[in-house]
Amino acid sequence: MKAVCVCGDIHLPYIPKWYWPIKGFSEKPRLDRYFDGKTTFTSFQSLGKGLLSLNRLIQSSIENGGKYAFALSGPFLNQCYWAPKVRNSFLKLQESGQVEFLGSCHFHSLSALYPDLSWFQEEVKLQTFLLQRFIGEIPKIFTNTELLLSERVEDSLVELGFKGIIGEGSKNLLNGSAPSHIYKNRLPTLLRHINLSEDLEIRFSERSWKGYPLIPEKFADWISNMEGDLVTLYFNYATLCLHHKKKSQIATFIKELPLELEKRELEMLTPSEAIVRFSPKKLSTLQTEQTIRYGMHNVLGNRAQQLYFRELGRAGEDLRKIRELPNYEAFKRIFGYLQQSDLLFAMGTKNNSREGYEKALNYYSILSDFRRALLEERK
Repeated sequence: MKAVCVCGDIHLPYIPKWYWPIKGFSEKPRLDRYFDGKTTFTSFQSLGKGLLSLNRLIQSSIENGGKYAFALSGPFLNQCYWAPKVRNSFLKLQESGQVEFLGSCHFHSLSALYPDLSWFQEEVKLQTFLLQRFIGEIPKIFTNTELLLSERVEDSLVELGFKGIIGEGSKNLLNGSAPSHIYKNRLPTLLRHINLSEDLEIRFSERSWKGYPLIPEKFADWISNMEGDLVTLYFNYATLCLHHKKKSQIATFIKELPLELEKRELEMLTPSEAIVRFSPKKLSTLQTEQTIRYGMHNVLGNRAQQLYFRELGRAGEDLRKIRELPNYEAFKRIFGYLQQSDLLFAMGTKNNSREGYEKALNYYSILSDFRRALLEERK
């Protein structure tokens, strides 16, 4: 029987301020010196209302046989303390026994790309600890930031107890193979089916799209006619809130999809169930290729992004030199939020080169002040 894994990713970043040190480079760094707590809170409030409604729809889908997986970033989990109802709505889904929560990098960073994997390992351990405290279970499946796949981190993940990983099913990685299998590496690897995932994430409400309207019968037929064992759908969960606001048919789709899949003898599984059910196939490019959602060029494709990432690495080296000092934990928390992948994506030139340039200058100003404070702390 062919199966389907449906995974939702939820990340809401801490938003940087437009920063200029009017008082000079003299104050101790604080989170609210660099990040806009009010704007971050407002964004969370807006999203939270949609998530409550969406999670009720997922609950009705579960009652029809649905199974789901969620990757909740560290910044989002921390913001959930502002709204216990949102937090509790995810716990209620977990109580169904049909939902799995995935491990990840706590700060939604690209620390897996640092030459030294120490920060990556710390982030994964922190996120695992918080998830265990949140849901009472240790995550078994890992999903890196933006589905980044880098073979060099898998030894660390094995040591940390993970049993599988989800990555981006990009063309360079697949090299002509289909994403609808589990592939064999140090860890069993599920690959996102990009087209079907983006049908739900991006195109669902587009009336000009040739697949509109996307009804559950049509979607289940598409999957049924595909070759392979497993279709992995992975998307930004918050985008379903936008489809819901546009009064699309997303509510009906979510509720009825498990029933339509069952009619076609297609089963919904969690990722942990899938790696037990299906035997992994070989894919040699897993050992040689690196991939990320939207492509590496969008995250490290220009000089500004590369310089910022390099300076982050240097800041991490400076930070380790003050491990024994009293302010270390406060500095480390700020450093974590400066690593959010959103900052690197925002510097990209794909949509608006001027805006990307302006944001790069702003983030450099913040990072420069942070490194100044690190150096002063060591004196």
